[in-house]
Amino acid sequence: MKIINGGVSTPKGFKAAGIHCGVKAGNEDKKDLALIVSETECAAAGTFTTNKVKAAPVYLSMNNVKNGKAKAIVCNSGNANACAPNGEMHAMTMCTDTAKALGINPEDVLVASTGVIGHEININAISAGIPKAAELLSEDGGKDAALAIMTTDLAQKEICVQLELGGKTVTVGGIAKGSGMIHPNMGTMLSFITTDANVEPETLKQILKECVRISFNRISVDGDTSTNDTCIILANGMAGNPEITAGGEDYQAFSEAVAFITRTLAIKIAKDGEGATKLITCIVRGAESEDKAEKIAKTVIRSPLVKAAMFGADANWGRVLCAMGYSGEEFDPVKVTVAFASETGKIEVCTGGRGLEFDEELALKILQKEEVVIDITMQEGDFEVTAWGCDLTYDYVKINGDYRT
Repeated sequence: MKIINGGVSTPKGFKAAGIHCGVKAGNEDKKDLALIVSETECAAAGTFTTNKVKAAPVYLSMNNVKNGKAKAIVCNSGNANACAPNGEMHAMTMCTDTAKALGINPEDVLVASTGVIGHEININAISAGIPKAAELLSEDGGKDAALAIMTTDLAQKEICVQLELGGKTVTVGGIAKGSGMIHPNMGTMLSFITTDANVEPETLKQILKECVRISFNRISVDGDTSTNDTCIILANGMAGNPEITAGGEDYQAFSEAVAFITRTLAIKIAKDGEGATKLITCIVRGAESEDKAEKIAKTVIRSPLVKAAMFGADANWGRVLCAMGYSGEEFDPVKVTVAFASETGKIEVCTGGRGLEFDEELALKILQKEEVVIDITMQEGDFEVTAWGCDLTYDYVKINGDYRT
């Protein structure tokens, strides 16, 4: 497998576009409508928010992807179309307008939205924009699509890889958005993955579910699960490889490629958290089960006090142990060791559940880096899990204090 330049329009048979249509007034330079299309029918799978309050596009896409097939994705930013007047009708309008512009069945269109919750979406702007986006569909349009789905994101998020399967070159590309309201239990706020691999639909669904579990499900920016979280994968088979089935010869290689895509995008989201200055990686080693390690790691990265300490480069290991303690998992604190690490080095700050004398100056230098690691060893088993988050800064409050207005 090798990383190449590209995104969702790089695999064979895919085109994409991203335009400004005016979903949110007063921001004419912001692309806010994305379209991703395959020239042939795709095997399709999706994972969606577990929030009891779901946006209208989520319900529509959950229904349309049930048959394991799709051909296009339409997505707007600037408005979540969640808890909003006429939400279901407007989501369906996005679906039918896209189908009409592309000459396909509405059932083959998946819909996503992101932005402010509770406001009626400017459906007239979207309806006018969809035909324009369809006209601009291009094999080079993935980058514009990645820009069009961004809200408070500061960084565009895309990745693409190639690998050999059954003597054929297979490409997998992905884009994502997410910066705030990130604590998914399925996937990120929005992520779209395309591939020209030939994959049996049920197998594709299994692969996506597992890859999301170990990537998007292990990030947290602020502990808030969005109403709009959606992760979709489309596979059109145009690479011509033998069909990938569960347990087949190429199953593992393709699964690893999709896992790399979802993990890379997940880390990009955590690093680009609203107001963030640091990516925090929490590794829990030596746990008695994967579930326990995951729950503890996620509790640590979403702790406001841990996040604030990382922002201030304060080696306050007690906050780490405290977060572990309210994770709901049973463990023996006397067996816990905590260390902080970055490219500067690594320093152990707690062992046997008790603090150590350590070099505060070195700890400060370690935690001042843009990427820091909280390394926890539990000494009770062989399981290890990594989760990703970011620091909590003044800017996070500024961004979210007037997000709606």
